[in-house]
Amino acid sequence: MFIRKIPKTPKRSSRWRSQAHCNHVRSHACVNCGSMAGIQVAHVRIGSGAGMGQKPDDWRTVSLCGPCHDTQHKNGEATFWEAYKTARGIDVETLIGEFIASSPRRAEIKRAQAGEATPSDYRAQVTEEDYHCGQ
Repeated sequence: MFIRKIPKTPKRSSRWRSQAHCNHVRSHACVNCGSMAGIQVAHVRIGSGAGMGQKPDDWRTVSLCGPCHDTQHKNGEATFWEAYKTARGIDVETLIGEFIASSPRRAEIKRAQAGEATPSDYRAQVTEEDYHCGQ
């Protein structure tokens, strides 16, 4: 007889995903150092409601170069973004808002933020590649 296995809780299925928005974010210089090389889409978990091991919605992203993204993970998000705010006077929520305001998917993002769209609505508008945000 085998020991019963505890079933895994499925990952959050309501994450908003958009390759178009991620490409938009990736098309900007690093918000931290200004580098234009090796830009990555950095998901911001602070304030997102996503748990450990879960990515937040793709609209909660900013552009960071590889070294700055590594530093963000190494130092921890709270420390990284607090230092950013101290140095530049801009908080990460403002940065996220600026990317949303200029996004080609801003109308969809606003609907998702307002709770007007369902996860199936998002998936109907994106391809499989969108689910990975190019990462």
